[in-house]
Amino acid sequence: MILFNPAQEKYESLDEKSRELLLKTIDFFEKKGLEKLKEDDRERVWYDDFLAFVKREKLFATFLTPESLGEGGTRWDTWRNCQLNEILGFYGLNYWYPWQVTLLGLGPVWMSGNATIRRETARLLQEGHIFGFGLSEKEHGADLYQTDMLLSDDPGGGYRANGSKYYIGNANKGAIISTFGKIVSTDEYVFFAARPSHKNYILVKNIVNTQNYVAEYRLEDYPVAEKDILSRGRDAWDSALNTINIGKYNLGWASIGICTHAFYEAVTHAAHRRLFDHYVTDFPHIQRFFTEAYARLSAMKLYARRAADYMRAASPRDRRYLLFNPVQKMKVTSQGEEVINLLWDVIAAKGFEKDTFFEMAARDIRALPKLEGTVHVNMALIIKFMKNYFFNAAEFPPVPRLDGAYDDDFLFKQGETRGLSKIRFHDYRDVYKKYAQANVRIFIRQTRMFKMMLAAARPTKEQAGDFGFLFVLGQLFTLVVYGQLILEGAALDRVSGALVEQIFDFMVRDFNRHAQELAFHPVTGNGQRLLLKKMISRPAHDESSYTQIWGEALGLADSYTMGA
Repeated sequence: MILFNPAQEKYESLDEKSRELLLKTIDFFEKKGLEKLKEDDRERVWYDDFLAFVKREKLFATFLTPESLGEGGTRWDTWRNCQLNEILGFYGLNYWYPWQVTLLGLGPVWMSGNATIRRETARLLQEGHIFGFGLSEKEHGADLYQTDMLLSDDPGGGYRANGSKYYIGNANKGAIISTFGKIVSTDEYVFFAARPSHKNYILVKNIVNTQNYVAEYRLEDYPVAEKDILSRGRDAWDSALNTINIGKYNLGWASIGICTHAFYEAVTHAAHRRLFDHYVTDFPHIQRFFTEAYARLSAMKLYARRAADYMRAASPRDRRYLLFNPVQKMKVTSQGEEVINLLWDVIAAKGFEKDTFFEMAARDIRALPKLEGTVHVNMALIIKFMKNYFFNAAEFPPVPRLDGAYDDDFLFKQGETRGLSKIRFHDYRDVYKKYAQANVRIFIRQTRMFKMMLAAARPTKEQAGDFGFLFVLGQLFTLVVYGQLILEGAALDRVSGALVEQIFDFMVRDFNRHAQELAFHPVTGNGQRLLLKKMISRPAHDESSYTQIWGEALGLADSYTMGA
């Protein structure tokens, strides 16, 4: 069982300090209890208690400070960060969010050549402060080319910043908000440090109705000295995108954490509920819902763990993570919605009850596909990799499980964000060939037909200009990538062949759904439609593997319940 369980997890593979901090984090939430967790959520209480814990234990400082800038045990260790991501997601998006936004806010700082502000930031982290990432604006949204945050030359030296930012987490309490703008006199992009404590920093409002503070803030003649500049020109632009490259990966872990807690609550409820003289879990359709939810959730985690290896293996010559991270963001978070939908079909009205974790999970799981670029924005990025992925494979040394205790310093020197279509990948077919499960073999046939369509009936100029067409095409491509890393992860995590079979049962069905949608798209050609219809295949049903995975899913009933 690869799912996180607070009652059983010991983190024995981690060093003593990391293990202690993760277990203390679990203990903080367990002592807080579900009743107080939900009360604070309903009343939109700012999480001073959690931030006091973060400060006291130096939690963010330990996990988010590069080793060279911190004090004993600090490092930016993606594998270790995954564990904390999962814990915070498990107890609710409200507590994951200040961690995520702090991580984003630190990106432009750790990428900066400004040594003074890097040292100051490390000190502020040690003191327990949080940070923010001032990128998006109300009028421009995800269009980073446009910014109304303008820095004009100050006759007395430096600059004066004027403009507003929108949808910026932690912007009420952050020590520093890394703010993106443009220098008027040189037309250069710039990142600079804005401090909410300054009188010219105007906190306009919280734009959401949650515990989080997601701010609109405005700078009015805000003084920006050279010492406040983090980066400018191309470096500032690259810092923005490279920070998002890091941060978007975390969203998948929030979905995994939320779904895992919701699964325990749902299966425990269903296993004890009797209707029509049967336990709910006796009904065949309920068994199918839980088995599929368990398989989808397991696949989410297998993918996420494997994608972490590619982040840690990244270098100027190996940038495969730039595909795998947006797939994590887009696919894993969307799969989280599927898991919650399946569980909700089981527990029905119970999912609305105010005292359940599920009520919060059902609301928050919808947010994650829409953060750090929408699903559509990330799909536009993913499609750029499709040609080389299928038709121009390269040789790479094998990437093992990279769970060692070390800094992932390349993440802060990723370099220019150009040239995505030139990135090459190892041959995805290599891992698929290693599996004999019937549904994996069916999926291989589907992917072979898809590749044939791309070669023999490639998208026309008209189709390439229709993003609705490209989006569904990209869904099919994404499934191939998703399956590849799931299988690589399955080998490393030694999961059963039965689980692989059940994962690819839904993978075959998902491929069918997208192939059918594309076949009936208005601009799809006759040749493409013929090939797409040939891709549609019935998944194999293996009763023994299905029964085994249903048993694993049902076995989670009563294995974890959060105390009141």
